[in-house]
Amino acid sequence: MRQVIYAMRFTGRAEPVDEAGTILRAATRAPCSTLTASVGPDGLEATIESAPGGEATFASEVTFTGETSFLEEGTIEFGEGHRLRFATVGSGHLAPSADPRANMARCRGGSRPARGSSSGRPG
Repeated sequence: MRQVIYAMRFTGRAEPVDEAGTILRAATRAPCSTLTASVGPDGLEATIESAPGGEATFASEVTFTGETSFLEEGTIEFGEGHRLRFATVGSGHLAPSADPRANMARCRGGSRPARGSSSGRPG
């Protein structure tokens, strides 16, 4: 399997699924973009610019297992049939962070279209 490195900014919303609000369903999107990192006299600089192309979609279900802990499973789709399935590594925890938007997950598999077809196959 080839390594894929990407950085995208997903925006959207999460809404409660149950009355208690302990399960949330998230749906977000991210447009194609170009990330440029350069090192110069002022140190590291980075820019994110719009790029032509489609968008990626992110869908997940978050289950709060405690006041500050959760489990999350979901998919990220990059075009038709190209999907990553992910889940939290152990329990996720809500806590102060250098990057409050960070979340660590484990890839649980993926799929991509078979050559010459539009349907997905396990990857």
